[in-house]
Amino acid sequence: MTGHQHGKVAPWNVRTFQRVIRRNFGQPAGSSRSMQRIIVWGLGWLGAACMLAAEPPPSPALVSTEISSDDLYAAGKELFDSLAPAEVKAQFEFPDKAQWDAFAGRLQSALEGDSLETLAQFEPEARAALVALQTLPGYEEYRDWLQERMDYIEVAKQSVARPPPRPPARPTGQFIPQYDLWLQRLQSRPKPAGADQLIPLLQAVFSAGGVHAALVWLAEVESTLNPSARSPAGARGLFQLMPATARELGLSTFMPDERTDPKKSAEAAARMLRQLHRKFQDWPLAIAAYNAGPGRVQRTLDKQKAKSFAEIADVLPVETRLYVPKVLATLQVRAGVALAQLPPPRS
Repeated sequence: MTGHQHGKVAPWNVRTFQRVIRRNFGQPAGSSRSMQRIIVWGLGWLGAACMLAAEPPPSPALVSTEISSDDLYAAGKELFDSLAPAEVKAQFEFPDKAQWDAFAGRLQSALEGDSLETLAQFEPEARAALVALQTLPGYEEYRDWLQERMDYIEVAKQSVARPPPRPPARPTGQFIPQYDLWLQRLQSRPKPAGADQLIPLLQAVFSAGGVHAALVWLAEVESTLNPSARSPAGARGLFQLMPATARELGLSTFMPDERTDPKKSAEAAARMLRQLHRKFQDWPLAIAAYNAGPGRVQRTLDKQKAKSFAEIADVLPVETRLYVPKVLATLQVRAGVALAQLPPPRS
């Protein structure tokens, strides 16, 4: 890309293209119009990932977490022109600017919207992005972030296909929509690589900060336990802290970016969780606020005249609606700790 060095990018060839597409989609590349669209969008998202992986500018004042659709389009077009095999270029055309703008806008707003149906429709494009990222070494930071969001897309698709869950007639604890679906999904999932080394360190930090040690597994949901994980929006590290939030919690975000330090990022995340629980006096609401922001959660509670996560789940962003049950199911599967067993933080 212009002005950037990507020494780790290896030339693509048709066999590599077909192998990766077949592994992820179960059919050879170029077998249908929808597959053509997937390949092109995959290259486009690869372009965005390569652009985002560039070296940071020398001055903190120049760091921006905003990425324009023009930048995304230019990056994707350049990657298509430079990496796509001749055979692919002969069959496929890169989408025009209007198509790209429409897609990028929908994808940007899907997780922030309130429709499971809309999120579920992004499955082919999200898989295409993963295909692109999996073919290149050095882009694990973005791949892990996207893999976690793929989880939400797949669960959204499952949720749309089945009747909405209803609270039990005689609840024995707080009802959490989608919890059972996540519990079933996660029970057979292996722990992320490096968990045995990282988790004891994180647990010691959380315990010292007065937060139950089981909550360190929130990092699996956020980053697949990758300390370098980064999102297109600018969040980074095990606990995916945004730059402004990290600075408020006392972390440096530029030379060095302390969000990638497991111990320091865990200290910051524990402080944040303790603050959020103090505000909401409830773990599901605190976890929702970790994802959507405390202001958004409080305004929603006030507007709905509600007191629990279940009462506001349907009007929260769809990502938050799925994030809370995923975190709680992860705590159950990894640590054997149910919601009712989570004590408030020590003061």
